[in-house]
Amino acid sequence: MLKQRGYRIRQLNYRCSLGEIDIVAMDPANRTLVIVEVKTAEARDARTAPEFRVGEAKQRKLAALAGHYARRFAMTDRVIRFDVVAVDLSDAEESGVKHYEHAFESPY
Repeated sequence: MLKQRGYRIRQLNYRCSLGEIDIVAMDPANRTLVIVEVKTAEARDARTAPEFRVGEAKQRKLAALAGHYARRFAMTDRVIRFDVVAVDLSDAEESGVKHYEHAFESPY
């Protein structure tokens, strides 16, 4: 889906000592470094919707990971954005994928 929207995927499942980033991409519109957290749910209700399961602790961790990635690949001059891709598998007939741009701001 991100590729179809013109994003350039830099890395999938980037791992380091701090943890893992699901997707690292570049937004072609403004050359923003995009850190994407993918959340999947098989059952759907308001409390467990995938897009609402990126809490403060996970946001802090992703911000730290983004900083690590930017330093490692000499991209500290780039704006970093945090997105969430929610995959809803609750309906066997029709799975839904939603892309939430600017899902949260860095807590730092």
